[in-house]
Amino acid sequence: MKKYFVILSILFCGLLVSCYTPSPLYGTWSDNDGNKIQFIDDGTFSATIKDSENQLVSYSGEWNVIDNVLMFSIKGDTTYSRNTEWDIRGAMLYLTWTANNNTKVLTLYHTAR
Repeated sequence: MKKYFVILSILFCGLLVSCYTPSPLYGTWSDNDGNKIQFIDDGTFSATIKDSENQLVSYSGEWNVIDNVLMFSIKGDTTYSRNTEWDIRGAMLYLTWTANNNTKVLTLYHTAR
């Protein structure tokens, strides 16, 4: 019986140690101006961001986080990378989006979709 309990305890501890912690970025973030970024748990994203002429531009690619740096690898005619600092306070994501000579300071809210 003791042997069974020890084996079960080791398996349970292994399960707890192997649990993966989800990123707080997963899901959809948007604002009331039409800007939206969706972070998917496979490391990809899709975004719709207004440019300087208030036209919505779609982006997609891969994302990664190291400490407080959010790295976007944006795909298009060519793939290019952009890094930005990010911060989450409550259900609000703060970051600066830079792509195609378009720089926007964004405050996005975590949404259900």
